[in-house]
Amino acid sequence: MTKMRMISGIKPTGKLHLGNYIGALRNFVAMQDEYEMIVFIANLHCITLPIDPEELKGYLKDQVLFYLACGLDPQKSTIFLQSDVMEHAQLGYILSCLTSMGELNRQTQFKDKKDSGQTLTAGFYTYPALMASDILIHKVDGVPVGEDQKQHVELARDLAQRFNQRFGGETLIVPEVVMPKVGKRIMSLQDPTKKMSKSDHFGEKGVIYLSDDLKTARKKIMSAVTDSDMLVKYDVENKPGVSNLLSIYAALKNVSIQDAEAEFEGCQYGTFKKAVADVVVSELEMIQNRYNEIKDSGIVEEVLAHGASKVRVQAQSTLKEVQQKMGLEWM
Repeated sequence: MTKMRMISGIKPTGKLHLGNYIGALRNFVAMQDEYEMIVFIANLHCITLPIDPEELKGYLKDQVLFYLACGLDPQKSTIFLQSDVMEHAQLGYILSCLTSMGELNRQTQFKDKKDSGQTLTAGFYTYPALMASDILIHKVDGVPVGEDQKQHVELARDLAQRFNQRFGGETLIVPEVVMPKVGKRIMSLQDPTKKMSKSDHFGEKGVIYLSDDLKTARKKIMSAVTDSDMLVKYDVENKPGVSNLLSIYAALKNVSIQDAEAEFEGCQYGTFKKAVADVVVSELEMIQNRYNEIKDSGIVEEVLAHGASKVRVQAQSTLKEVQQKMGLEWM
């Protein structure tokens, strides 16, 4: 029986953090035995806004290392660098020609930045079409994403349906959105109304990086914002800080939010935070030990080359089929 094919990727514009791990990487690892997993490094998306070339190079290598350290197995999952498969960009341009400006104007990232005063590039405006290409070119069945990326998959679905209706047949597969049950969106430790992000306006206090030393990570958890009523209860609206810590704990312990709540019933916040810190530090220690083992092994280049070679076959086939249907090729 053929396994269902899944694809996802992370944009390496900074250091990977706990939100990336819980919301994405752990789910990729959990799915690689059941599904045909394709996990890429979305480096073309990094240049839609200015980024220092040397920083970007460091982030790229670090991300592959953390993919492997977090448990992605190149024997089970296909890992590759987006720019190594040039068909992504070509199909991305083609799909941008099927995407209306209205659809691009409604994309959350554009809406958030259009009035910021920041100079935005054409690439930033049209990158959702490239993201749709990342998905559709591999003819995947599903895309595991967090809540903030769901809109991009919905655009990919719309474009697949539009292409098929306009040019006939079932050339492009309409993928499903696959969302994790626990830890869908990990929030800042200092402002739990906003997603954990390297651009946290509180600086690094609100973010736990996978590369943080263990004492620093523990300190960040212990100083996380909570509230004054000393009740460990999941209530995102009224207790966002406590709810965020419960989400982190439940995800890393592989238990439900309800079970996590029951475990800390009657506990003081200090006891609760210590338990969350313990499980976070334990996870980071495991990841960092594995990272250090593979850092100098020389396997990164081999993994990326093998992954690109493997997925390029499907990418070339899809692109050719699309171009033939559109009349761009006659042979």
